[in-house]
Amino acid sequence: MANILGNLNRALLLGLTLLILVVVVFHHGAIATSGGNWFSWFLRFAHVVAGVLWIGLLYYFNFVQIPTMPKVPAELKPAVSKYIAPEALFWFRWAAIATLVLGLAIAGAPPQLYIVQALTFQPPYTLIGLGMWLGIIMAANVWMFIWPAQKIALGIVEGSPEEKAAAAKKAMLFSRTNFVLSFPMLYCMVTFYGQLG
Repeated sequence: MANILGNLNRALLLGLTLLILVVVVFHHGAIATSGGNWFSWFLRFAHVVAGVLWIGLLYYFNFVQIPTMPKVPAELKPAVSKYIAPEALFWFRWAAIATLVLGLAIAGAPPQLYIVQALTFQPPYTLIGLGMWLGIIMAANVWMFIWPAQKIALGIVEGSPEEKAAAAKKAMLFSRTNFVLSFPMLYCMVTFYGQLG
């Protein structure tokens, strides 16, 4: 078992195999009879998985990495900034875009087709519309502000010590903004998904 769980790719393959097994055992009839609903359910599942990765990393940065970095001895900081942070930011930014794309696909795919109603806050789509706009703003923050600033702060892009410090502060403030927005966004999403049944 250590041979499987000790390797990320094998553990991922095992998890996906167990997912397929659960789907086949518990929903094989629904797959055959639901038509377009199955695709919608799959999109919703994939959206939630991507969202858990994105928001999980956002919470990791805000609950763990940002508060802990000032306590890390100077000689150990390069381990975080050269190895851990770039890898976490890779998954963070791509999970953000995957969550956004999958969420928009859910709203635009049959049988729902509520994307226009939600984005224009038409009743009864105001709650999900707010959640979608918060998610769009948060994903834009990741790609337009956090990631460009982190590239400077981490030395991926050249910058003076002053530019690196300013970029680190900018990345932190936009990350904290997303942290704050994540709570109402998650409430909107979970409440709306609960209404769908």
